[in-house]
Amino acid sequence: MKHLAAIVLVSAGQAHADAPPPTVAPETIEVTDLRVPRLPAEGPASVTVVERADLERTSALTIDDAIRSVPSVAMFRRSSSLVADPTSQGVNLRGLGPSGVSRALVLRDGIPLNDPFGGWVYWRAIPIGSIERIEIQPSGASLFGNFGLGGAIGISSRPIPDATQIEASIAGGSYATLRSSVRGAGRIAGVGVELDGEHLRSSGFVPIALHDRGAVDGRASTEHVVGGVRLERIAGTSQLRGYGRVFDEHLDAGTLFTTADVRTATYGASWRLTRADWRLDVAAFGGNQRFDQQRARVTPDRSAAEPASAQRTPSNNQGASAMWTTRLARHTLQLGVDAVRVAGTATDVLTPAMTSETTVVQRAAGGEQRFLGVFVQDTLEVSETTEIAAAVRVDGWQQRDGRRRLLRANGETMLVPFDDRGDLQVSPRLGALHEVSDQLAIRGSIYRAFRAPTLNELYRPFQVGTVMTAANAALEPEVLWGGELGPQVVVGTLVARATGFYNRVTDPIFNATLDTPAADGAMRMRQNLGRARVAGLELEASWRPAEAWTATVGYTFMHAKVVDAPVHPDLVGAWLAQDPRQRASGTLTFDDPAIATLSAEARFTSRQFEDDLNTLPMDAYVLFDVFASRRLGRGFSWFASATNVLDRRYLVGRAGVDTIGQPRTLLTGVAFTVGRE
Repeated sequence: MKHLAAIVLVSAGQAHADAPPPTVAPETIEVTDLRVPRLPAEGPASVTVVERADLERTSALTIDDAIRSVPSVAMFRRSSSLVADPTSQGVNLRGLGPSGVSRALVLRDGIPLNDPFGGWVYWRAIPIGSIERIEIQPSGASLFGNFGLGGAIGISSRPIPDATQIEASIAGGSYATLRSSVRGAGRIAGVGVELDGEHLRSSGFVPIALHDRGAVDGRASTEHVVGGVRLERIAGTSQLRGYGRVFDEHLDAGTLFTTADVRTATYGASWRLTRADWRLDVAAFGGNQRFDQQRARVTPDRSAAEPASAQRTPSNNQGASAMWTTRLARHTLQLGVDAVRVAGTATDVLTPAMTSETTVVQRAAGGEQRFLGVFVQDTLEVSETTEIAAAVRVDGWQQRDGRRRLLRANGETMLVPFDDRGDLQVSPRLGALHEVSDQLAIRGSIYRAFRAPTLNELYRPFQVGTVMTAANAALEPEVLWGGELGPQVVVGTLVARATGFYNRVTDPIFNATLDTPAADGAMRMRQNLGRARVAGLELEASWRPAEAWTATVGYTFMHAKVVDAPVHPDLVGAWLAQDPRQRASGTLTFDDPAIATLSAEARFTSRQFEDDLNTLPMDAYVLFDVFASRRLGRGFSWFASATNVLDRRYLVGRAGVDTIGQPRTLLTGVAFTVGRE
């Protein structure tokens, strides 16, 4: 597999014709030997790569906005993490996302980033300036276990240079937005050290649509601070690394008494030992998170509001993994084990409009989950042009110590314990890659994957706008069977790929609309749906017609339908909520260090529905973004960007009140760099 086997498409970037081929097997998502080990990406699956150069010339302020240029990628709602509630920032790939929980595992240097309690991702905790590349595998053909139902996104940190390097930037623009960042990296007495941090604040825009806006609605201000330290020590064939990061975010949703706050502290360490014919990777990680949310009770004309509830959700997690890789003749064998524990409790202090002695004024629910997975993969190089990968993963899942405690106005307390439960999941995968010629390769795979319900889905109710959704302690895991098949073509500097995919999801967890509101006022409830089918086609192409010019296009068509719903037969044939049928993007970039860097991007999202009943449509839209930068000398550079250049108004939510996306936003700033990587 000397040619096409190692080629991946570069989103919003370029395929360098003169770049050396990777030194690792194509089925392993690996960048260099200076990376913290990550779990294997399982065989000949399609992977899209966003390089650091692409991130440097994006108009996006956050990682989630930057990767929306990849059509297979979407967040649960259309909102940017700059204004979206953190619990709605779940990522889905190829339409697998009927609720706010991620159906894809997000990793940074091999360590999971999905919130262990809720499954969403705190995208603002990942400064763009600290990232080297992002690899997106939009299929369940993974050995990542829980959360890897629909694929994986691997984020790699920038390498620590031998010589000291210091970077800083500051930018400001529309809505009193101010962002500053700093990064310092180098080696001291043989130890690599990196320190980085970012601060962003903005007064924000008014997210409530004009036709629903009232006196209680204003700007959605936001602020976050993130900082981290990373250490590495390389001694011969042994490599030791460690990190620690803190993150603090505050979001005002734009309506009185409606806020969200996040505080996290994460840490981890890894060790790699390399020998002539084998390698051992070991990692351990953990974290403490706290999510606070305040919700309001608003009058129908939105002229007045009062506090309705204040929720606090602390959680913690610990995990570890080990993987042994060896080469035997034409076989590459990988054996691995990983374990995760997570615990958390969501406590709501309620302020009902009317109270009696039996009115619930406080509600707390939570528990503990444990996961243990083992996997084996064998990649066989049948010939120089054909490769076959077979793998199986076995996961054990336990739900323990589940409980709900209710406090009534008269002081009475009621404790409801939930039964401990367990489940065993077996996830096989078979894939193949065949190089027809130096210009054409065909890849395909079939696979099974699963995702257990999170503690958030099991125990934590939530409210968006005026719509409350109840938890459900009886939820079962989601199970996916799927496959993908398609060719990849390389002709000169043109790289193109087409992938057809088919996924059948059993027991998908979605937010079901109730026939009548529940006793606590909930109008929706998390439930297992039955079966859904997500099938479609993905097209990507990158072309470099000249040294300074690069053009990329991408398109994803998805047919995401409910095919079986025993509890809600009226939903059969309905679109999955929050899943548009089509997404497309196109980028044109000019990059000449002696002149300037210019980039223009267009993104299209087709019509979709807010709800499971398909009664709340949100129309299609097209957005245009531009970016420009120029070196000024002495380490300084200038940059400017404009997002939503045409100031298009488009809906991002319809949960009792309509909300709109980010209006036109202008930003400009300067960056300073000392030293080289």
